[in-house]
Amino acid sequence: MTPEAERYRILLESLDAWHAAAKLRHPGAIPCRVGCTACCHGPFDISVADVLLLRDTVNELPAARREAIMARASAAAARQRALAPDWEAPHDVRALGEGRFDALCNALGAEPCPCLEEGACAVYEGRPTVCRLMGLGLESPDGRVLPNGCPIQSEFPAYRALPAQPFDLAAFEETEEACLVEAGLVLFGSAEAAGYETTIALALGEPT
Repeated sequence: MTPEAERYRILLESLDAWHAAAKLRHPGAIPCRVGCTACCHGPFDISVADVLLLRDTVNELPAARREAIMARASAAAARQRALAPDWEAPHDVRALGEGRFDALCNALGAEPCPCLEEGACAVYEGRPTVCRLMGLGLESPDGRVLPNGCPIQSEFPAYRALPAQPFDLAAFEETEEACLVEAGLVLFGSAEAAGYETTIALALGEPT
């Protein structure tokens, strides 16, 4: 794994620790577990640092698993390109536009993530930021609140009723920004690529 990807992975561990601490504070209330794949369907945008970490993580898998993921990613990438045939490589979300990207995500919302294997994430240690944030509301000391994005939270009343859990988002974002710049330099040779976003399928199935 590249040093840049490893630094980003270590940063993302702070989100895992935040989630684990919330589980300890609210025993039995948070249903997130291996086997639940409710948030593992449909394309979504991931950052340039997520792309770097994801590729490095996949590259470290045994050959058979790596090839299976890449094949699923290539097939999913083809379906995404079919819905936006003028969306050119490297498939930056900014180039497609928010409205068209949202429409693409909605159209493919039932498709499983290419990294999903037998009810579990094959790249769990290298999964993107959004995957780590999906199952809890977050409240930052600066007053920002990110709502719980779990699509099945209505099935778990105690979970749905949990208040947003405290996390220093500003401190996280400060380090994240440096990781985005590093990843942009590694993948594209440009610090300006820090704002690049794409999908998991296009990151793996159509590598730059």
